[in-house]
Amino acid sequence: MKTMYRILILAVLIIGAISSYSYGSSTGLFAFIVLGFIFEGVFWFSVFPNKNKKH
Repeated sequence: MKTMYRILILAVLIIGAISSYSYGSSTGLFAFIVLGFIFEGVFWFSVFPNKNKKH
């Protein structure tokens, strides 16, 4: 079940990023482009988590 939630969250993040980029470029609002950049960054950091955790 954890995998299903992870896939769902990743899908929401990438859809949010694409939507923000699209809306920002069509209206010219730079804030939505920045928001899309943030969503995309969170998406990529979630896909490739940091494996160097020291215990």
